[in-house]
Amino acid sequence: MMKQAIISGVVFSSILLVGCNGNESEEPVQVLESEQDVVESEQEKLLSELRDEIIVSITEQTAIEADSIAIMLGGNVKELSVSVSFPKNVKVDDTLIQQVVEDSIKKVSETDNVTISEENITIKIEKY
Repeated sequence: MMKQAIISGVVFSSILLVGCNGNESEEPVQVLESEQDVVESEQEKLLSELRDEIIVSITEQTAIEADSIAIMLGGNVKELSVSVSFPKNVKVDDTLIQQVVEDSIKKVSETDNVTISEENITIKIEKY
């Protein structure tokens, strides 16, 4: 009787150990992003799209080459700051650049379904 109990215990323990040997397949744990991370990611995407749109629009409407344009974007949907710089020797009307930037902001905001108030947009045009 004692021998049978020991054998049963060993068999039971072996079954448990085989089931827990670490070869089990684990499903990946899905990490949920916080709401703030999602908002920041969307804002970065919007700013990136806006930067690309401004460069394309300026190169299409002026004689400025894309690699000579420097653009800095900052802020978010509530307050947006855009700084566009290009070489001093390029003859371009600043009001044309300002209009191109405003049109680009409008186009990207409509495409992404985002409202950006014109009163909260700062556009700075510089020559280097």
